[in-house]
Amino acid sequence: MKKRYIFYIILLLGIAYLVYYRISDNKKIAAEGGGGKGAGGGSKDGKGGKGGPGMSVEGIVVKTMPFNSNLEVSGSIEANESVILRSEVAGLVTGIYFKEGTNVNRGAVLVKVNDRDIQAQLREAQTKQNLSATNESRAKQLLQKGAISQEEYDTSLADLQSLKAQAQLIRAQLAKTSIIAPFSGKIGLRSISVGEYLTPSTQIANLLSTNPVKISFSVPEKYVGQIKLNSTISFKTDASNKTYTGKVFAIEPGINQDTRTLQIKALAANPSGELLPGSFAQVKLALSTLNDAILVPTEAVIPVLKGKIVYVSKDGKAKQVNVEAGTRTAESVVITSGLNVGDTVLTTGSMSLKPDAPVKVKIVKSKQ
Repeated sequence: MKKRYIFYIILLLGIAYLVYYRISDNKKIAAEGGGGKGAGGGSKDGKGGKGGPGMSVEGIVVKTMPFNSNLEVSGSIEANESVILRSEVAGLVTGIYFKEGTNVNRGAVLVKVNDRDIQAQLREAQTKQNLSATNESRAKQLLQKGAISQEEYDTSLADLQSLKAQAQLIRAQLAKTSIIAPFSGKIGLRSISVGEYLTPSTQIANLLSTNPVKISFSVPEKYVGQIKLNSTISFKTDASNKTYTGKVFAIEPGINQDTRTLQIKALAANPSGELLPGSFAQVKLALSTLNDAILVPTEAVIPVLKGKIVYVSKDGKAKQVNVEAGTRTAESVVITSGLNVGDTVLTTGSMSLKPDAPVKVKIVKSKQ
């Protein structure tokens, strides 16, 4: 039992010694660190203390230069005219007069619906109209001789006019049995066959006019004042590396409240049919030219909660500056406020820098 107590006593003494040694060692390190800080703080060149010799970074000297502002947005290609062909009347299909995937001319008869019953109604109406016309002619002669009253003649004339209107209505119904191309274009795949019963809800085929095509796209609200009618655009599609051009022909009169964008449409020639409606388009729109723009590399601009900042070097230390950014390209950002000509903007180490941290700046040439 005594041996156990002796063992515990020795163990506690050992632990107490280790704790004492550790505390003494920490005090010694702290004393040495305090002396170093004091020495650095008292140095005349100011390079010691808080940041040591400073972080090595790269930077550029701000200057103005001409900048051609281009805006790149996503858009889509649309047919100049597009319609889903349907029949206005119900009936059996008696003829299909187009070949799928071919061009058709405006006014061409594409589909014919059975019209025998309407033709019969028209013949009956014409017979009645002819008889009424004969009666009206006789009544007119009798009126001139004073054999009948004006009222009797007016009745026969009204009958004639009524029958003419009925015949005209039947002709209109007859015209609806022929589905005619409303404009010239390319017709798509048909979904009907001869002998099929057609209803007004049945889709016959799509008809599209694809030369020229429309390019539909939207631009952010802040660029509204720089978009003009007849402005030239260029665009590419995923199907080809070729660059196409077009001209703005229509601008929506108001801003979309949900997206805060302005809807724009342009026309582009498509004589070979390479541009297919529904395709994605990467649109580049030339905006105004800035003669004295300030540009900085994109990596120098840091998004923060209340906007954007950059770091500049001033008196050997990093200073945080709030800036407002304009047009952005793949490599640069136009700074509209916050920087002045001659400022040294830090382009590397931005995420590691802290305000007032010492820096050693290597000036590099701007890519612009």
